[in-house]
Amino acid sequence: MAPDPSLTIRERAIAAWPMAWQGQNLRDILVTLGYDVDIPWRDLPQAQRDWILFTEETPTAPVYAGLTPAQTRQALKRKLEPSYQGTFTGARRYVMHTFMHSQSAQMRKRVARYMRPSACPLCHGKRLKREALGVTFAGLDIAELSQLPLQALAEVLRKVAAAGYLEPQQSQLTLEKRLAAQRIAHELLERIDTLLELGLGYLALERSTPTLSSGELQRLRLATQLNSQLFGVIYVLDEPSAGLHPADSEALFQALQRLKQAGNSVYVVEHDLDTMRRADWLVDVGPAAGEHGGSILYSGPPAGLAKVEQSCTRAYLFGAQAQAPRAPRQPRGWLKLEGISRNNLDNLSAAFALGCFTAVTGISGSGKSSLVSQALLELVGAHLGHAGQGDEPEEQSLEDEPQQTSSGHVSAGLEAIKRLVQVDQKPIGRTPRSNLATYTGLFDHVRKLFAATEQAKAQGFDAGRFSFNVAKGRCANCEGEGFVSVELLFMPSVYAPCPTCHGARYNPETLAVSWQGMNIAQVLQLTVDQALQVFAEQPPARRCLQVLQDIGLGYLRLGQPATELSGGEAQRIKLATELQRLARGATLYVLDEPTNGLHPQDIDRLLLQLNRLVEAGHSVVVVEHDMRVVAQSDWVIDIGPGAGAAGGKVVVSGTPQVVANCKESRTAAFLAKAL
Repeated sequence: MAPDPSLTIRERAIAAWPMAWQGQNLRDILVTLGYDVDIPWRDLPQAQRDWILFTEETPTAPVYAGLTPAQTRQALKRKLEPSYQGTFTGARRYVMHTFMHSQSAQMRKRVARYMRPSACPLCHGKRLKREALGVTFAGLDIAELSQLPLQALAEVLRKVAAAGYLEPQQSQLTLEKRLAAQRIAHELLERIDTLLELGLGYLALERSTPTLSSGELQRLRLATQLNSQLFGVIYVLDEPSAGLHPADSEALFQALQRLKQAGNSVYVVEHDLDTMRRADWLVDVGPAAGEHGGSILYSGPPAGLAKVEQSCTRAYLFGAQAQAPRAPRQPRGWLKLEGISRNNLDNLSAAFALGCFTAVTGISGSGKSSLVSQALLELVGAHLGHAGQGDEPEEQSLEDEPQQTSSGHVSAGLEAIKRLVQVDQKPIGRTPRSNLATYTGLFDHVRKLFAATEQAKAQGFDAGRFSFNVAKGRCANCEGEGFVSVELLFMPSVYAPCPTCHGARYNPETLAVSWQGMNIAQVLQLTVDQALQVFAEQPPARRCLQVLQDIGLGYLRLGQPATELSGGEAQRIKLATELQRLARGATLYVLDEPTNGLHPQDIDRLLLQLNRLVEAGHSVVVVEHDMRVVAQSDWVIDIGPGAGAAGGKVVVSGTPQVVANCKESRTAAFLAKAL
């Protein structure tokens, strides 16, 4: 709460206190109470420091605003009328009160930095009173049952559900109570078995929802529907196989079949080829993306798609787009991690090939993301002095589970890495002001082109005039947003195009300046494909646009708000931005399931760009379930063999051919098929 002991209280040594008037008020009260606010915090007696920080007392004292400490003492002696009576609040009391009672999320976020969660000393994190914890089932209280993985919980319940549980010698309970327990155990097992079939046996009941992946959440919702035993329902699932290992996809397919057999209809948006082949009816939309799509190319049994030449899906579904085998690259060195412990990883050692394309595989929940997206990023990032160059970490709430850190160390290979970049699927911005053009740096080139026109020079406009984030040239009504919030009584607010600029973002004077017959707003409305033709003679802009087109984003508009982009689009925009920086030193790129939500054609484009990074001397590590991608990698690390406590070990590592021949690996059979 007082991070810099060299500061005085007047210089805001107590960082936890509020800013502006309220902070000044507390400092003035300390002067009245006789504390020296002009000597360094470390020079104050320990008793005084403890009282200021931790006291629960709230004394009221006269405040003489604007007076020096000496003048305040004189005023007190002469019993002059104070400016007002102020109430003192210690730093800890202020932090706790603000966190519990403030209506401002920003204020709660500010004081949360001075707090940390810890287990309750009375219940030791079990949340319940001693009386409630005194009730046990199968020798376990409710908190202990909640901590068990679903697989282990099922084993506990099976003993109670077994016929032998009703025998008198099995329990001291009456027959009536044993019958009741058995009935409850049967009902619980029905629900848990559904979750086990969907491959979620490694999850514990107390696992908090924010820590679950989107694939885990979707399977939990699906399990709820399977247990509901409804019929005549239309179920719509958007890419249910996203983030699933092929072994888990089989369980998912069987669950969808159960829904269908119960008399329901199941509609699935899907890129997984195996799911398409097993569908009863296939609808193919295209032929391409954006303005070049939106047409129904085919609707019928999957086999009929083979005759539709326009379809991009056809070649992948029927094997015409087979990948040419490629000899794996030879590693230039090894990045070795040892003694890694995190989640289900326990003293794990792993080696990542440098100068290569490394794929980390394993069934869902085996520990892949713990190894790559957590341990690898943290340990290498600590060596480089940062936590990777992905997006800023999201603010942790005190209601979330305490954040873990990875234990272990990097034993070799750090000297070959100069930079660490995490290319994830988080948004490239949280407001509509952020867009493709601003994120990639393309907009800087565009603004300079407009500022260099004769019209702009005559008006004295610089490049800043053409930014919608600066007051100079943007629309004053919407402040460059392009739309305004409309308050509706008794209903949520809605956004509507700005009535002044009609969504153009700029004022009329700025829009009057044109370059090649277009104003700045019209340029932002261009797609990447269109802009590539317009900026063909502008090398900096052309290079940026070409990379975006190569990676399959030619359909996006330059000014498309970040809030409208999918996770896959955001990830590819980040990757395109990196591909413009290939001259930099040896970089380690880390991607967690980059093919999520991508069509096989987009995956091929992504693979080309990832291989470009490797050819430029960088190293790429991906966590991946798509076997076509794994087959094209240079080195594979398979984590498993199972999920949760049954995983967390390196089953096999080597070239794709080596891993495909490993009998212990659950990935091997699917990888062999892709090879």
